[in-house]
Amino acid sequence: MRPSAFTTHRRTVQEDSLPRVAQSFWLSAPGRGEIRTVELPRPAAGEVLVRTLYSGVSRGTESLVFRGGVPESQYAAMRAPFQDGGFPAPVKYGYLNVGVVEEGPHALRGRTVFCLYPHQTHYVVPADAVTPVPDAVPAARAVLAGTVETAVNGVWDAAPLLGDRIAVVGGGMVGSAVAALLARYPAARVQLVDADPARAATAAALGVPFALPADARGDCDLVVHASATEEGLGRALELLAPEGTVIELSWYGDRRVGLPLGESFHSRRLTVRSSQVGALAPAQRGRRTFADRMALALDLLADPAFDALITGESPFEDLPSVLPRLASGALPALCHRIRYPAAGAPASGAV
Repeated sequence: MRPSAFTTHRRTVQEDSLPRVAQSFWLSAPGRGEIRTVELPRPAAGEVLVRTLYSGVSRGTESLVFRGGVPESQYAAMRAPFQDGGFPAPVKYGYLNVGVVEEGPHALRGRTVFCLYPHQTHYVVPADAVTPVPDAVPAARAVLAGTVETAVNGVWDAAPLLGDRIAVVGGGMVGSAVAALLARYPAARVQLVDADPARAATAAALGVPFALPADARGDCDLVVHASATEEGLGRALELLAPEGTVIELSWYGDRRVGLPLGESFHSRRLTVRSSQVGALAPAQRGRRTFADRMALALDLLADPAFDALITGESPFEDLPSVLPRLASGALPALCHRIRYPAAGAPASGAV
């Protein structure tokens, strides 16, 4: 049936009422950020317009980007999926975004979705770039999906066995998420190791035993390293049993790191293997897609224990002053959540 003039007019009015500009956070120069107004295209067929509710600051990677620490050789590898600009600056960077679809395919309209998009109030992306958030996962927690996805890939790379003795060295966002997943393995002995005794509370909330580096249990079959420090990597090797493996999840940017390959490294036949979320773990290629991995991460976030990884919240307009404090460590954080006007009243833990 041909639509009536009234129906056509109503649709036009509704579409015209949707925003065609957005506010976006940009790194204007290393160490300095600003909010800019950017134009929004009208969604084409197969695209969605998303209104952001929350985004998350991935403190380790975004602090490195903020200070201009991405090495030139890694500019291409470090591009975020919807990054604008280029390293070191000006650049729009980020990848933990949760919002509501306001325009697009009927099946997605009104749905809360996760997208690997930077900090911006509204955005237009292909419909297949967003993942619906399960009803059991609050939007405020769903900002962790990118972090838990990295943890899932790390666990796939680590391939723990039933009853393995495991340590996770580094209790940041990714390390804590990995420890939470590994602690659910049957009969595994898992310990989260960090130099900051305050991380013990996070470990307890996640249901993971905690230890300072000097007190960590050794004789490990597997150690996942995520502290991004030379000392942490050295301790990870010390904790291994003969023929044990370190899975290296840290990314050091432009820093050089010493690796203790002398002493008993060779006689104990130790292994150091990298893991990186930009590619699926080899054992899962051909059986899982990137979309499968993201959907799994969101399903896992139904567990409210993951709220322990969100340690603060600020309004979007404060991001230019908040990010320097996060990068310097003046504002300690795991995941710092950014709240947008569309999210309404501040969530608990706002700063």
